[in-house]
Amino acid sequence: MKTTTKNSISLEKIYKAQHNIRGVVEQTPLVFMKSFSERYQAKIYFKREDLQVVRSYKIRGAYNKIQGLSKDELKKGIVCASAGNHAQGVAYACQKLKVNGTIFMPVTTPHQKIDQVKMFGREFVSIQLFGDSFDDSQKAAAEFCTTNKNTFVHPFDDLEVIAGQGTVGLEILNDAKSQIDYLFLPVGGGGLASGVGSVFKTLSPNTKIIGVEPKGAPSLTTSLEKGENTTLETIEKFVDGAAVKRMGELTYKFCKDLLDATDTICEGLICSTILKVYNENAMVVEPAGALSIAALEDYKEGIKGKTVICVVSGGNNDITRMEEMKERALFYEGLKHYFIIKFPQRAGALKEFVVDVLGPNDDIAYFEYTKKHNRDKGPAVVGIELDSKEDFEPLVARMKQKEFLSEYLNNNPELFQFLI
Repeated sequence: MKTTTKNSISLEKIYKAQHNIRGVVEQTPLVFMKSFSERYQAKIYFKREDLQVVRSYKIRGAYNKIQGLSKDELKKGIVCASAGNHAQGVAYACQKLKVNGTIFMPVTTPHQKIDQVKMFGREFVSIQLFGDSFDDSQKAAAEFCTTNKNTFVHPFDDLEVIAGQGTVGLEILNDAKSQIDYLFLPVGGGGLASGVGSVFKTLSPNTKIIGVEPKGAPSLTTSLEKGENTTLETIEKFVDGAAVKRMGELTYKFCKDLLDATDTICEGLICSTILKVYNENAMVVEPAGALSIAALEDYKEGIKGKTVICVVSGGNNDITRMEEMKERALFYEGLKHYFIIKFPQRAGALKEFVVDVLGPNDDIAYFEYTKKHNRDKGPAVVGIELDSKEDFEPLVARMKQKEFLSEYLNNNPELFQFLI
């Protein structure tokens, strides 16, 4: 059997990784999702890497890499950079193998992920918070390694790490009951897509492999458009597990040849998906973990009647971010809107707004008003939550008719961020 393709990692290497991680890494379930299958008229399965021991697939590559290092390399101590999930994988591996590690994480990393790293690494790891993004942390980690002669464990641009992530693909194909038509894979640095893509291109070549990125950090899509691995000038950091300015050199070459298409998902749809999965299936997924599920919406016509796998890459979601996620989801769904409202400074103005302007199912979710003396009208910032997005245009029409509307804020992000 042919066990490799152009710009892919060999099956032999991935099978070896599967042997190396056995007993430490969980074999996660491939779960048929009834609600999603009915919604998209397809057979939808989730590969539940959110149920992994560190709640993401990253332990696979990290452990495979570290257990294969020489005694001298281990003695020097391990260093890595990560926005969270790779850090937890490395921390857990260090604790299991009794190896000291230093882990660099962005200052913006959710506290939940930092606490998890401490828990998994115990006394074997120390954490250094540096920079606003993964790229900043990686630069600091590389400098630290050079100065202290440590052993660097890259989160994605390493053959042993990629081989470890590829074991996800072996498990999917082992558990699948029929031919898989579509495989949706989240893409950040590209390690998971490179490893799993290598498995599928060899063992299931008719499967269409779709790489899914956040719209605010489309490093792969941009690189493919430009024809070379490209560094993004700025990125949206919300999907922290997949927000990188530049893919790995190895992973870019692999993904370019292995993926059939890429898809970028706006952060609002990602948040809406997180809430939907939680409410319908009691699953907690992180923003990067929701990428593959959110992509179903873009492919809903093409996947009808097909067998589809979504790799749910992680479930390390910080509960303190849920309000922000709900807000983003409501914005995306067209259900929450902010306005500057001009209230006449007379008794009964607010009552008139509530009775004559708001619809029967409209709800005031935010209200900030300061009375100004010697003015005919005083401005207020008002947030309104709708029951249906179809209620928006009639609401605006009533505001204009009654001369309450001053400015719509959703389309003015700079002013919106300043006021809200």
